[in-house]
Amino acid sequence: QVQLVESGGGLVQPGGSLRLSCAASGSIGSISPMTWFRQAPGKQREWVATVPSGGTPVYAGSVKGRFTITVDNAKNTAYLQMNSLKPEDTAVYYCYTLRIGVHYWGQGTQVTVSS
Repeated sequence: QVQLVESGGGLVQPGGSLRLSCAASGSIGSISPMTWFRQAPGKQREWVATVPSGGTPVYAGSVKGRFTITVDNAKNTAYLQMNSLKPEDTAVYYCYTLRIGVHYWGQGTQVTVSS
């Protein structure tokens, strides 16, 4: 079993920054691969970024150049650094990983971008 717990969400003004964390526990092994998704009110969940095992992170076009996904293997934690935030980034952010055919999701953390 793997448990994922997100933190770091909150209210931020447009143009501001936040760093989300996804702490993993249980039988996860390496922290990567790890993916961030988000879901805005009334919209479908959408992919944000993925850090593959030993590979280069990839990003959705809407966040490329503003968001950065990283991992700390020693802490079993993945991060999503979000800069130049826009109101359209408002959503619940989830971390996700697939391990041995099992899908694992965190509970989500709310990010609200508003003045």
